[in-house]
Amino acid sequence: MQYLVSVIHDQAGLSTPDEEAAIDVFNDRLQAEGHWVFAGGLASPDTATVIDNRGGEAMVTDGPFLESKEFLAGFWIIEAVDLDVALKLAAEGSKACNRKVEVRPFL
Repeated sequence: MQYLVSVIHDQAGLSTPDEEAAIDVFNDRLQAEGHWVFAGGLASPDTATVIDNRGGEAMVTDGPFLESKEFLAGFWIIEAVDLDVALKLAAEGSKACNRKVEVRPFL
């Protein structure tokens, strides 16, 4: 089963060099153990563009969808046999990146 592990951040600034190194070690482990599907970091929310094409014409708005103290800073998509394994891996990812994470299964 695949899970989305969302990295939640609440401060301006990027990862420190120590955090980057810990993330690299964690990513290598995910790959070596067959849990790796994909991962990526995201630019700050002020670089976002929201598009709403539910009406007659697409509306394009600069900035994040929601104004919030916390924002999505990155993510992992992992493969795990069950939620318990996904939660264990997410806890290790949280420690590596020094941020909160949220785990959600794909349907």
